Amino acid sequence: MASTNSWTLELESQVSAPRKFRATVMDWHNLAPKLAPHIVDSAHHVEGDGGVGSVRHYKCGSAVPFNSMKKKIEFLDVDKCECKYTIECDGVETSTWNIKMKPTANGGSVATVECTSKGVEAKDMMLKAKDSAAEMFKTVEAYLIANPDAYN
Repeated sequence: MASTNSWTLELESQVSAPRKFRATVMDWHNLAPKLAPHIVDSAHHVEGDGGVGSVRHYKCGSAVPFNSMKKKIEFLDVDKCECKYTIECDGVETSTWNIKMKPTANGGSVATVECTSKGVEAKDMMLKAKDSAAEMFKTVEAYLIANPDAYN
């Protein structure tokens, strides 16, 4: 019997919400293979232009508990730094991710990631994915701090 599992991750950053969103959400398919190949080995568009309804295929690295995944954008508001997407991968029937980035008073941001997954292997796989997501956000933050002109 498939079970439903969920988790929430909240991460503060020194980087502004728009920069962090553009790098982490909008361009992760390009950045990940360069910054974190152990999370994402490669990525390519399957359909769409990057907006709602777009689908990307990811070949995953060793830190992720599945070999590949397809990510479909269900909702996207770049101005508000919010998106929702679904992921298809082995062992998980459905996985829905909501990401919101809000500015903080010091010019940084707080990212909230909510994930709900259903599937036989979903619990263990998605807990590992939570660790990978946290690492991804920290890796992008370090990159953006080291490259202050990137994603402005």
